[in-house]
Amino acid sequence: MFNPSREQVRRFFCEAWRKHRERQILEGAEVTAADLIEQHPEYHALLENPEAAVEQEFTPDNGQMNPFLHLSLHLAIADQISIDQPPGIRAIYDTLRLRLNVHEAEHVILECLGETLWRSQRDSKPMDAVYYLESLRRNSSLR
Repeated sequence: MFNPSREQVRRFFCEAWRKHRERQILEGAEVTAADLIEQHPEYHALLENPEAAVEQEFTPDNGQMNPFLHLSLHLAIADQISIDQPPGIRAIYDTLRLRLNVHEAEHVILECLGETLWRSQRDSKPMDAVYYLESLRRNSSLR
């Protein structure tokens, strides 16, 4: 399994954004990353300064959302939906899309994924796909 470092993840998003802005050919996940970045103009300035982006700390203490975590979760969700893994996520997404635009639907899923990952880390256990899907079903019915 590919396990990139913090710096590799940050440079990946910065590079995808640079290539997109310069109208260079994007490869693989760069295409999705550039689309996601385009939907988050609040991150553009940061991503246009790769050296600062690599070094900057994002902590809950200063009230900042980590843009790289946010974009990585979006990227993971796009992948999950495309392969319907965990099974059922695509149907939940399709249901959300009946009421929400793409970005809003992804954000509902993102909240559930973030909470599921947090629980996994807190409990030092693997990600609980059953809990994740239950959380998605519960939250998608509220929207």
